[in-house]
Amino acid sequence: MGIKSFLEKIGKNTVYYPGCLTKYALSAEAENYKKILGKLGADFIILPDILCCGSPVLNAGYETEARKLARKNLEIFKKYNVKKIITNCPACFKTFLKDYKEMLPDWDIEVEHVISVILSYLEKKKIVLERREKVSYHDPCHLGRHLGIYEEPRKILERLGYEVVELRNSRENSLCCGGGAGLKTNNPELANKIARKRVEQARDIGVKKIITPCPLCYAHLHENSEIEVLEFSHVVAEALGIKVEKTDLKKEKCELKEACS
Repeated sequence: MGIKSFLEKIGKNTVYYPGCLTKYALSAEAENYKKILGKLGADFIILPDILCCGSPVLNAGYETEARKLARKNLEIFKKYNVKKIITNCPACFKTFLKDYKEMLPDWDIEVEHVISVILSYLEKKKIVLERREKVSYHDPCHLGRHLGIYEEPRKILERLGYEVVELRNSRENSLCCGGGAGLKTNNPELANKIARKRVEQARDIGVKKIITPCPLCYAHLHENSEIEVLEFSHVVAEALGIKVEKTDLKKEKCELKEACS
């Protein structure tokens, strides 16, 4: 590395941004991702206070307020000289990657979903574990239909020893978990009905575990499932030899009303 390249990198920070739901309701999973990123050798910082990315505000139609929030976030990131954001939340990822570019002409921060970081590490280290069990993968709306990320999480699961059995509706035709777009708040009965239908699709094909990288999908499906629902960090941490932390959703009484939907 030349002296110029070295000097350009000084003070440039990568921040791990968990998003509101992960930070405040799924703190155990946030810790999993911190440990995973550390294990992968990622150099990152944690900001002392984070603001919401603005996804719920924007989706609710409050564009002016969303723009103000985006501007405040950019000011915070610039204060800490953040040049890259790694997030595990699909909604935050979509908002930073696409919406901020439209709302902020001077937005110049790189954004990467943690899925890409994990897959890159596994491929680089050529990690492939022995086949263990069959699972189903639930495609989150923001990560799938909005951004077209379908294969990467499946490749990770296969490398970690899981055989991914596709649900009846998957990839671009994936059934929403029912918790997003304000449905959980405005019509919880319908939201729960949709989640139970998604779980039934797994039971119909004899799968006993559903894995998803979306905190909202995880919490909502978990609430409505009789089979095991795992957040993506659970299986990655286990495979990397990291002690797996799981939020006790019943004990915490997770309120999805405040989720990034």
